Amino acid sequence: ALPLLLLPLLLPLSCDACPSGCHCYSLTVECGSLGLREIPQRVPDTTQTVFLQDNAIVHIRRLDLSGLDRLLYLYLQNNSISALEPGAFLAQGPLIELALNGNLIHLLTPDTFTGLVHLRILYLAANQITRLHDHTFTGLQSLQELHLQENSIEVLGDQALAGLSSLALLDLSRNQLHTLGPASLQPLVSLQVLRVTENPWRCDCALQWLRSWIDAEGQRFLSWSERRLLCAEPPRLAYLSLLEVAANSLVCIPPVLHLEPSHLTVQLGESLRVACQASGYPRPLVTWRKISMGRALLGPRGLLGGGSFDPDTGSGMLYLSNVTVAHAGHYVCEALNPGGVAHMTFHLAINMTSSTALWPRLHSASSSLYLGEVVGVSQEPLYEVGSMDFSALGPATQTVIAVSISLLVLIVLLLLLMIYSRHRNSSKEERILYVNNYSDGPTTFSQLEEYRDGAGHERYILNCSRPGSALPTQAGLPANQQGLLFLGMCINMEPH
Repeated sequence: ALPLLLLPLLLPLSCDACPSGCHCYSLTVECGSLGLREIPQRVPDTTQTVFLQDNAIVHIRRLDLSGLDRLLYLYLQNNSISALEPGAFLAQGPLIELALNGNLIHLLTPDTFTGLVHLRILYLAANQITRLHDHTFTGLQSLQELHLQENSIEVLGDQALAGLSSLALLDLSRNQLHTLGPASLQPLVSLQVLRVTENPWRCDCALQWLRSWIDAEGQRFLSWSERRLLCAEPPRLAYLSLLEVAANSLVCIPPVLHLEPSHLTVQLGESLRVACQASGYPRPLVTWRKISMGRALLGPRGLLGGGSFDPDTGSGMLYLSNVTVAHAGHYVCEALNPGGVAHMTFHLAINMTSSTALWPRLHSASSSLYLGEVVGVSQEPLYEVGSMDFSALGPATQTVIAVSISLLVLIVLLLLLMIYSRHRNSSKEERILYVNNYSDGPTTFSQLEEYRDGAGHERYILNCSRPGSALPTQAGLPANQQGLLFLGMCINMEPH
């Protein structure tokens, strides 16, 4: 007969305390193969083991497990999980074993497993992970087994396994690893078993350290079959074991760059593409960056107007759309492989001929802007990215501003013309000669005397009492008096 103390552990929990369709036994909840699309609610908070395998769960949110702070074992294998919300396991501090294998997970971040300080076994096999970024597993200082086989991992960052000081088993078999850097394994001070078979290894100079390591320390970590890492490339070494390849056959060819053109001048608002082709073995990774005063302003995926590069083909394309003054300057194309690094510089100038009224010119001798090549001018862009300046204006806005300035200039000219015209007319009025057309005898020019009226205007009055020669016709007037109008009455200018 069983002791009475064990009976409660085998008796099912009441239906009110168990999720619908699940089976609950003491501290265990079994909900496998029920077609569930999310983690069920009403799981008793005293539960220590939850089986949720073979369902259709698509994501894990922070609130899904928030009440299960006593959980020790969680099995979620063979679902459709593609998203793990950062901090989803924050409340599961005591968790010892977590199974996420057989899902659709493609991205892991340092926040994914935050809080799992006591986790010992982590199953991530048979997912869609392509890259392990640096510090992905930081905080899992108690982890002893990490299963990553049957993924599509191509790159393992140098610090991807940082913090795994207790890790004893690492399984990276059946992935897409071409190479492995020595820094990747340095944090694994407790490693005992390493599995890296069935990867398409590229046997070049980057694996010389691994060959030496297998001959020395690797004997303790790899079984005999594990030591026979088969080369997938280059073709001359295909299907050979890494240990069978002579050390002097593990070679790399440094990159060689071809950049065409190396100088280019474009109009404001245009787009451009510049190809940077690289050769070498293994195929170099090609990136672009913008340089100002010796420092990089933009990375390969952060170029102004968009940027792209293709590391698989060994060539990179610089693409800039809607070029502004801020794009002018120096760009560097860089090619990198284990054999070395190569750089080439591209100079971009902006032609401002059509917009000289709107854009500042660095010198008057040229209508093109070459930042970094003008004497006394910094290599900094004329306008920094993201600032509130003319470079942020679109072509339509620039056109409106140009038209507005032109209209303003035209209005000023018209005002000046009107002022000048009034001044000219006023001057003419002050030079009018007042002549009596009703005098008895012929009017003589000598009868004109200067006279100033009460308003201060100068007048010329005909003195009828003064004899003189006859007034000449208008055609006979001096040149400076022709065209004047002779009006008025003859007055007596005799002294009183």
